[in-house]
Order: sequence, then structure tokens, then C-alpha cells
Amino acid sequence: MHKGFRLAAGALMVFGLVGAPKAMTDNEKFPNKPITLVVPFAPGGGTDILARTVAPKVAEVLGESIIIENRGGAGGNIGANRVATAQPDGYTILFGSNTLSINASLYRNLSFDTVNAFQAIGVVATAPLVLVVNPKTGIESVSELISKAKSDPGRLNWSTPGAGTPHHLAMALFNKQTGANLTEIQYKGGGPAITDLVGNHTQASVLTLASVSSYIEAGKLKPLGIATKERSELLPEVPTIAEAGVPGYSASLWYGLFAPAGTPSDVIQKLNNALNKALEDGDVRRSLQQQGYETRSGSPETLHELLVSDLETSARTIADANIQTID
Repeated sequence: MHKGFRLAAGALMVFGLVGAPKAMTDNEKFPNKPITLVVPFAPGGGTDILARTVAPKVAEVLGESIIIENRGGAGGNIGANRVATAQPDGYTILFGSNTLSINASLYRNLSFDTVNAFQAIGVVATAPLVLVVNPKTGIESVSELISKAKSDPGRLNWSTPGAGTPHHLAMALFNKQTGANLTEIQYKGGGPAITDLVGNHTQASVLTLASVSSYIEAGKLKPLGIATKERSELLPEVPTIAEAGVPGYSASLWYGLFAPAGTPSDVIQKLNNALNKALEDGDVRRSLQQQGYETRSGSPETLHELLVSDLETSARTIADANIQTID
């Protein structure tokens, strides 16, 4: 019987379960107690909301409670370390994103080895990134943005919601591959970055489609290209940046579940099956789409390959763009 879904932000909460033990191995009984899902950011943010959208259905499929534990700080590293050092039994898992791959190069003294500390469970969703400009610039295409930036160096600015964010690296990669050299203006969060972009204090940015879709619909921002390899099902008429004149360009923002390294393979498979079934649920899919996410179910290997690929891409971008690393 489904035991319900309990949410707790902050310190870990332990719930006792009453019942006679069965003659099974620990893995065969999994799960037989609440699972802690560590969200490495504060409550109320995009990652937290996404986790709380998906977790109830995963809990329902597993027939066991899932507790959300918010462990923010150090760009997600505190929460990641919490899982990296947890018992590898499947009862403490991480709601991770490609900040994991970015932080591996951005932070000089991580307390864990990103590749070897975690066991991938599965991809949850992607948040399409989109290159947008202020309509007052008169820029209508990616090629025109590049041309104008090159013809008048220092005139066009781009806004980033924070150093080392996926959005920051996506725009830095665009600058590197095109030679556009738009001037970077950093903000503390997506809200201020978007506000100044809408106000034409900055002229371009790569941001999540979820955060700018209302401005696009209102005509306050113009989308030029989708940053991912494929067009977004949420904005299918907009070409990818690669299609629009920057061959090979690709940047993404993804989310996935991870367990500590050494977690038994059958436990990983049970968690993966539950996640994929949750993502197939119509209500979950609609809710994610309304929030600007695209579901991306698959195998643990798919997420692992995504992490490794992003580790290499992020390292190159951080080095090429001379992004300052953090102690």
C-alpha cells in the first residue's frame, strides 16, 4: 500500500516503519523505508519545484515515501557531497543537474570526484535554453547578431544570471565559437538579468525558455535560436543555434537522479524503472511542460554518458572563456 509522500526541507527526518521483517535480502526488500531525495539548492527555486513535481509519482510507483531534503550552498556542492558520502543503499539519492559537470572544473577543491562518486539513475528532464535579444536591437537572426557584434565591438552586451551557471557557459561558448565577443554583464540571479534585458540595458542572453516564454509571447524578447542539438517541442518554429549559422554549437541544462557510487545495480534499476514510469504519467508530463521542461526518460547509462560529455565540454568552455575558478 502506498505510504504517502512526505516533504521536509532542511534537516533529515527519520520515520520508523512497523512490520514484521520478511525472509528476503535487503535489496529484494528495497524500498522498505522512506527514501531521502537531496535537492542541493534552497526551497522554492526551479530545481526544488521540479523535484517536488516528479517525486510524488516516483514515490507512488515505489510504494514508499520520499522525503525532500534541501541542502543548498556552494553552488550545489554541499548537497552533492551529502549524497557522495552517504550509505550506498539507494535510500539517499541526489536530484542533480549539469551544475555537477560544471562545478568539477569551476571549483578547485571539490571534496568528491564527480565521475566516481555517483551512480547514475536516470534523466528527469531538460530545460531548453534559448538565445534571445531585445527587439529594439532590430536583430532578426543569429547571423545578424554575430555580424552586428563584430562590426561594432563593445556595443552589444549580454547578461548572465551568475558566474558558472549553465546559462553563463552557454553564452561564453557562443562567444567563443562565433567570435562575436559580446560584453558580459553578470547579475545575481535570472530575475535581474531578464529585467535589464527587457529594458535594453543588455541586448542578448541565453536563458531557459521557461524563464522568458512570457516575454517572448508579449513581444518583449525575440528568440533567435535554441541552444540544444534539437529543436524544442515547446518552441518548434525556432531553429537551433547550430541550424541558424553556428555549426556544432550545443548547450544544455539537464536534471537527473544520482545515487552514491557502489549502490547495488538492482536497486539502481528499481529506481530507474520507477522514475521512467513517473515520467510517463500524463499529469506529470503536462505539469513539466507547463513549467517549461521536456521529459527525458532513459537508462542509467544515458545519464552517465551525459554527465561525462558535459564534464569535458564544461572544462573546455571554462578554460577557453577564462572563467575565474573558485576555491
